[in-house]
Amino acid sequence: MSSKGTKYYVVWEGHDPGIYHSWAECKSQVDGYEGAKYKSFATRDEAEKAFEAGFYQTIRQNNPQKAAIPTGNNQYIMESIAVDASCLGNPGVMEYRGVYVRSGQEIFRVGPYEDGTNNIGEFLAIVHGLALLKQKKSTLPIYTDSISAIAWVRNKKCKTQLERTSKNGVIFDLIERAEKWLATNQYTTKIMKWETQIWGEIPADFGRK
Repeated sequence: MSSKGTKYYVVWEGHDPGIYHSWAECKSQVDGYEGAKYKSFATRDEAEKAFEAGFYQTIRQNNPQKAAIPTGNNQYIMESIAVDASCLGNPGVMEYRGVYVRSGQEIFRVGPYEDGTNNIGEFLAIVHGLALLKQKKSTLPIYTDSISAIAWVRNKKCKTQLERTSKNGVIFDLIERAEKWLATNQYTTKIMKWETQIWGEIPADFGRK
């Protein structure tokens, strides 16, 4: 059994697949690796079983809905993009990414940047997805687990209380670009809430909880 607070990180696809005992070790294996697949587990036993079973089998076991095409409100759309953000601290080191839900393939990843917040990352991730899908003339919907970010996008304004610093200027530049894009572009992409309690962690989750 693991001690309280301990996490084990399985890297199925990365620079050196395996089981790691800290996020720092895991991060070094997936940073810069396109389509990296990894997840955290509470015990070493769970991690070993998941590593042996493989990424897709583990996801299907933890979230049976992922194996089926949705037919009702209790299932999600496989042909979609999921976005998520990570922020180590508040404010802290922030990054965000988008993945193709059916395969788990990472489509885009931005950051990390200093002095950001999770809500900002969630907002930027949605807008990044919107712009990418419009550019590609794609009809895929976007899933996010952030109600705040959905509201910010709907209102075309990043309503953060974060102040600009010497470290996070690039983040505020991204915010300005995102707000400008929302103000000057129309889109038909559906932005949908990922139901974590039903489906488990969103596929774009960074596995740092």
